[in-house]
Amino acid sequence: MAAGKEPEVYLFTGPENGDKSEALETIRKNADKSFGPLDFYRYYASETRVADVVSQLQNASLFSGALFIVLKNAELIKGKADIDLLVSYIKGAAGSPNTLVLESDENGIEKRIEAAVPASRKKIFWEMFESQKPLWVRRYFQKNGFRIEDEAVDQILDMVENNTEVLKSECSRFFFCFEKGYCITVADVDNILSHNREENAFTLFDSMAEDSRSPKERLESSLAILQKIRLSRDSGGVMILSGLAYCFRQLRLYHSLCSGGKAPTEAQFRTAGFASKRNRARYAKAARIWGPGTVASILALLSATDMADRESGMSGEDTRLTLLVYSIVIKNGLFPAVYEAAP
Repeated sequence: MAAGKEPEVYLFTGPENGDKSEALETIRKNADKSFGPLDFYRYYASETRVADVVSQLQNASLFSGALFIVLKNAELIKGKADIDLLVSYIKGAAGSPNTLVLESDENGIEKRIEAAVPASRKKIFWEMFESQKPLWVRRYFQKNGFRIEDEAVDQILDMVENNTEVLKSECSRFFFCFEKGYCITVADVDNILSHNREENAFTLFDSMAEDSRSPKERLESSLAILQKIRLSRDSGGVMILSGLAYCFRQLRLYHSLCSGGKAPTEAQFRTAGFASKRNRARYAKAARIWGPGTVASILALLSATDMADRESGMSGEDTRLTLLVYSIVIKNGLFPAVYEAAP
């Protein structure tokens, strides 16, 4: 590494994709100012060879000042040859105008790669604490010239994953429907997010957890929703699995709150992120279907499916997701060795 210089290599890890995206955009703008117009590329470690990425970085761009490459799912880089090649590139990249951003939703990647990236260019993006989310939503509306009722904040948070990237996307929908200065109400949240909302991982969870229906009925409706999601813009398997994992982690937390036979206090519910009665009712229904042990099995199955998706990419994704829904609804999180008809 050249004295006094650090390579244009960054490592962004952690589940908070909103802040991560903002940090990446800042780096891209700075690189654009420093090196001129950039050629931007986004690759996935499950689909692209490390050797191809390194080869591209080591060659000058023909039509622009520099390359800017984001390599997602960097936690999947496991092979010794790939690690050696990437570490060697990082150590020799000082002075190159080309930028490489290694990105992962996990909290870390292979230790040798982490160690090669300068400490000043590594950051873990953690999820917000439950207590921070209401203030974030209020400030986001205020920054854009709107007010919002406390109950409306709670209702939005009941419906949206703990991720500022998703929160921004959902909250921004109100800005196109009302003029600045308007106060968002619970009824507005129902109209904008509930009634006009596309199917997603959260509506899929609600369908799977509808305890008034038989397992067969829940399976049929859940598979229909899954099919609609796959045809929408939010069709990626990673996004679906992330949303379901969030729901089942919340269900695990609900079980822990309600253990011991003593009902939680209002303050305990709110601190844990169950501010509204609607949200409590959602997880109360789910808790009647899946006990704590079953939830642990389901989370393990979600993690295994996520790993298979990241390793195999799009190949077989539809089959894996269909089997996942079947396994959760019919087998309570146990992967079926033999197909069994729903009762």
